[in-house]
Amino acid sequence: WAVLIGGGKNHRMGLFDMIMIKDNHIAASGGIDKAVANAQAFLAEKKLTAPIEVETRTMDEVRQVMALIDDVTFETGAVTRVMLDNMSLTDMKAAVEFIAGRVETEASGNVTLATVHEIGQTGVTYISSGALTHSVMALDISLNIES
Repeated sequence: WAVLIGGGKNHRMGLFDMIMIKDNHIAASGGIDKAVANAQAFLAEKKLTAPIEVETRTMDEVRQVMALIDDVTFETGAVTRVMLDNMSLTDMKAAVEFIAGRVETEASGNVTLATVHEIGQTGVTYISSGALTHSVMALDISLNIES
């Protein structure tokens, strides 16, 4: 609610509406290809539909994800977004150009008010910022009635 009121847009509402394959999932699965295959198999087994987002931290990982998407023998139909996590602006821009609109992109990590404009200039589809939740300043608006 606060994001919406502040002029932002939530790209997901909770953990239930998107599968996010993060670095730990990739490591535990034995690679990006296996993590994506596991997520696709889970969706098929449970007869569910949900978009899949894959976290990448390097251009090599971006290339791996896009190679899977381009491989017609590998099921990646649910992969709709690549997260560009903690990348430099140069790498982020290169990743966006390499992905070339085939899937959505999301910048994440080290996003602040000071960096958000430059990150937006890279052409990413979405920018996520944990600062919206972990760095918010609380406002005491209690109503005390004295008698």
